[in-house]
Amino acid sequence: MNYRYSLLIEWSQADGLYLVTLPEFAKLAMQPSTYGKTYEEAIANAQEAIASYLEYCQEEGLIPPSPTKVAG
Repeated sequence: MNYRYSLLIEWSQADGLYLVTLPEFAKLAMQPSTYGKTYEEAIANAQEAIASYLEYCQEEGLIPPSPTKVAG
């Protein structure tokens, strides 16, 4: 099994951007989220946000949310 965090990517007509939320992080007071001008940029920014948050958890001794299990 591989473990991967989920991304919810939505187009915002009002902002003209792809908005990204991270469902596994929804219970956090400061839920990481990001955006991108293109779909690809939104994904790259989300990967960076996840990596940064996981690094923060490691530095602070916090347990990050469990990623979703996917077959593969």
